[in-house]
Amino acid sequence: MNATAFAHPFLSGLFGDDEISEHLGAEADIRAMLAFEAALAHVQAEADILPQTAAHSIVATCKYFWPDMDQLKAGVATDGVVVANLVKQLRAALPSDVAGHLHYGATSQDVIDTSLMLRLKSIFPILIRRLQSLIDHLAKLNQLYGSRSLMGYTRMQAAIPITVADRIFAWQAPLERCLQRAIEMSQTGFPVQFGGAAGSLDKFGNRAADLRAALAQELDLADRKQWQSQRDVVADLSNLLSLITGSLGKFGQDIALMAEIGGEIAMSGGGASSAMAHKQNPVTAEILVTLARFNSVQVSGMHHSLVHEQERSGAAWSLEWLILPQMLLATGAALLQANKLACSITSLGRD
Repeated sequence: MNATAFAHPFLSGLFGDDEISEHLGAEADIRAMLAFEAALAHVQAEADILPQTAAHSIVATCKYFWPDMDQLKAGVATDGVVVANLVKQLRAALPSDVAGHLHYGATSQDVIDTSLMLRLKSIFPILIRRLQSLIDHLAKLNQLYGSRSLMGYTRMQAAIPITVADRIFAWQAPLERCLQRAIEMSQTGFPVQFGGAAGSLDKFGNRAADLRAALAQELDLADRKQWQSQRDVVADLSNLLSLITGSLGKFGQDIALMAEIGGEIAMSGGGASSAMAHKQNPVTAEILVTLARFNSVQVSGMHHSLVHEQERSGAAWSLEWLILPQMLLATGAALLQANKLACSITSLGRD
């Protein structure tokens, strides 16, 4: 049995997201770390920092190399990070005259953080596509039912009549803002990490900035001065994830309340009850509320990770490894469920 609901044998029916999970697993992480090592060797050779023949050997080996996972696990238990053992194994796969050129001037955090950014760059188009799909579904509902009437509620009490369009606007507008922010982040928000031992790229002197820019270009990431102890990059991302799921939670909560009141919404599907055969529970709407609350709690942990001691923190950094993948999976699952919910609506409002 899996400890996380996102990969649980049956709870993943609600919380699972296979498409995003692919980018968060060990294989994707290792491939991204190897891509960093290959790109680093290539740009260093172009800058005459290491021989072209050594770079060619490193790049070629990174394409086919796969580490011994038991050794990686043991290495992490000892070193606290995966890169030391990964580099050790990779060096053993290289010719002896090449091995010393691998990972030159880099540190573990450069590899791990850049791997994260590479994988986020693959994940965000998925989130953007799902956000756009949901916005399109809501626009279609507005087109079909927007002119119908609803009772407006303030503080859980009947207030004055409104239109379906009024309520859909309250669902759609925050999602459109999230979509725009996600697009902007995809274009500029995923920076390479390259700082070396203490963030100063000390081995490269006045060539450091040019080398980092070349590495960013090689990996198709943003060039940003080393940010290893400045975690607002990652906290900002987590904020957006919580805003997305929070906005979806509002959508789900409203749908569940409309289903409770009756007469203002009709939906296909619905969850069965083991005790009451007549019921169709608004499961999809409810799970959006659950995932919104989950991410709102997790984002506080990501803000704890902002507190990095001096030039690098082990404690604050590894906190991100526990929290951020769960937030990404929660956001992906919420978007899947929200699209499902929007498609299930067959009528809104009163004629």
